[in-house]
Amino acid sequence: MLEKAIKRFKRMVEKEGIIREYKKREYFEKPSTILNRKNKALQRKLLKKSRKGPTKSKTDY
Repeated sequence: MLEKAIKRFKRMVEKEGIIREYKKREYFEKPSTILNRKNKALQRKLLKKSRKGPTKSKTDY
């Protein structure tokens, strides 16, 4: 019974992103560093999207 409750709690915490948020706020990060990190993530996302190739939209059908 206890193991089941712990498992459910861990799943809930993971789903809410509490641990990720804690690790992100553990140390102070300069605003410029935050901006650089976000820009790099956006570039990676766009590069990945461009590698996938063209996708069909609803108007293509």
